Formats: sequence, C-alpha cells, structure tokens
Amino acid sequence: MERLHIAFFGPPNSGKSTLVNTLAGQEVSLVSPVPGTTTDPVRKAIELPGLGPCVLIDTAGLDDAGVLGPERSRLTRRILDETDLAVVLDPVIPSLMGELERAGIPVVRYARGQSRESLLEQLAAAAPGEQEKYLTGNLVKAGDKVLLVMPQDSEAPKGRLILPQVQVLRELLDRGCVPVCCTPESLPAALKDMTPNLVITDSQVFKLVNQTIPPEWPLTSFSILLAAMKGDIRAFVEGAGAIGRLKDGDHVLIAEACTHVPDTEDIGRVKIPVLLRRKAAVSIDIAAGNDFPEDLSPYSLIIHCGACVAGGALVRSRIRKALLAGVPITNYGIAIARLQGMLERVSLP
Repeated sequence: MERLHIAFFGPPNSGKSTLVNTLAGQEVSLVSPVPGTTTDPVRKAIELPGLGPCVLIDTAGLDDAGVLGPERSRLTRRILDETDLAVVLDPVIPSLMGELERAGIPVVRYARGQSRESLLEQLAAAAPGEQEKYLTGNLVKAGDKVLLVMPQDSEAPKGRLILPQVQVLRELLDRGCVPVCCTPESLPAALKDMTPNLVITDSQVFKLVNQTIPPEWPLTSFSILLAAMKGDIRAFVEGAGAIGRLKDGDHVLIAEACTHVPDTEDIGRVKIPVLLRRKAAVSIDIAAGNDFPEDLSPYSLIIHCGACVAGGALVRSRIRKALLAGVPITNYGIAIARLQGMLERVSLP
C-alpha cells in the first residue's frame, strides 16, 4: 500500500511542528519560539487511525522575512509535488491556497486548539479515495505461478530484499498466486521445476532472462510494474521512443526519487549511461532526491527511476512538468527494454 503524504503549511511559528509532533505522538520536529527553527522539510513515516500508512511532512514557514526566507520558501513549495493532502495553518497565505487549488491537492484547515481526534476525522474525510490497485495489474490471477528473478549483487541491501521485490512478493501471496524466487544464477535450476504464468525480473537482467526463457512466456520487470502503479505507463512508453532519436551532444536527465551512495553496478548512474552511449555520445545529468531541475528545456530525454520509496504524486508531478516542457520522459525498466530492443516483448500491466 502506498503511503499517504500529508504536508503541513503555514507562516513561521504558526504551530506546524507542534501539530506534527501531536499527531505523531512523539517528537518528530524541533519546536522553538525562534522564527525559522524548521529549515528543511522533516518527514515521519507513521500509521494513523482511519488513514493507515502515512508520511507526515513538516515544512519551513512560508513568507519568512529572514535572510534565508526565500530559500526556505522555495524548498517548502517543492513539497507540493509529493503532497497528497495539505494541512494549512492560520494565518492563511493566499498564494499558497492558489497553488494547492491549481495542483488539485485536498486541503484541511487547522483551527488552533482543535483536538487530535477532530483533526484525524477531518484528514480521513478529506483524503483522496483510491480504488484498490495492484502492482501486477491484470497480469496474474489466483493460482498462477510467478517466477521472480532477483539479482543479489552489490546494489542489493545487505541481508534484505529491495522494496519493490518485497511489495510484489507480498501482493502475489495476497492474490493467491504461487511465487517462486531465484537469482539469475539459479534461474536454469528454477526453470526445471516450473512453467510460470508470468516472469518478473529486475530490469538490469532483462536481456539475460529473455534469452533464457521461452519467447511465449510473459515477461515484465519490477520497475515497469512501479511505472504503471505510480506514473503514467503510456507516457513512459511513448517517451522511450525518444531514445532512438538521440544524437551526439544531446542532454539526458536521469532522475532518482531517493538519494543513495552510488555503486559500481548502479543501474541509473552506471548501467543505463553505458547503454545510452552505445546509441549516441550524450551528456548525462543526475538529479537525486528532491533535486529535480526547474528548467527542463536543455534535455532531450528524462529517464526516471522506479520511485520505490516515493509517492505517486511526486512521479505524476514530474511527468506533468516534463510534458509541459515538451521533454519526453520514461522509466528505468521501459528505457532498458527499449535500449535492448525488447520493449515489444514486455508485458505491461
């Protein structure tokens, strides 16, 4: 289940941090009478009654008159891109309300002194309703055997699986499927004992898996499943067409929704650039975390990560910005399939 991102907005010292701490039932943000105490957005993952899994986002005060006020306001407004539900504290800032309305973000007005229980009821009533949506979409049904090919290389977290693998595995169990897990090295052994209804692989071993399994077996990737769940799969597939039009000197943006220390086997910073430069001598920029450029005009293509730790609101916001700027945008898994000449082979949810 995707976490609901609830962001708190208001002027400096309007009580945002205190309210976040009250909702969380613990000290999440530092509280002080000094204006500008909260400088960067503070996030807290939590389960809230009536709302389920959420991320509370405390933001710096808007319209801060201090030296760093404009920069704090800029960082706060960036949070709009990942906000599913906004809590606005008095005094209300008209420009903020206009931005929230244009973005279609539901708003809850907090009244000073309002009880925690009352606010939770308001949040539950205002939260955007979503019909149940599966990562695996219509690709599986109860009783299906699904083979998951999961590399455990240096990019995999020590002692655990990456989040998309965990999410897909849990969903398959919930849907009554029979999942079987293997690594690329143990794939031949796994194939001796089963004929799966679907094969799901990490995008970086697409080509290897495709060469190993029969061509009639449905094949997709974890990243493509995330692209359909959190973004716009049609926009991503259309955007991948720009790969064939890249020429020497073009600029490509690789956007990561999270921040991490890159590795020699990093898919976004190492493997995809290698594949791209086999097509053309392109210049590649990396945007990590919230560092998504405001000016996208220099780019001929944007390739976005699977956004396993980000909300769908962030991904959809970036898609809108790219399309408004006239820049094609695609996703890691779809880009790799296109670069390896097998996009038509892939099953899309």
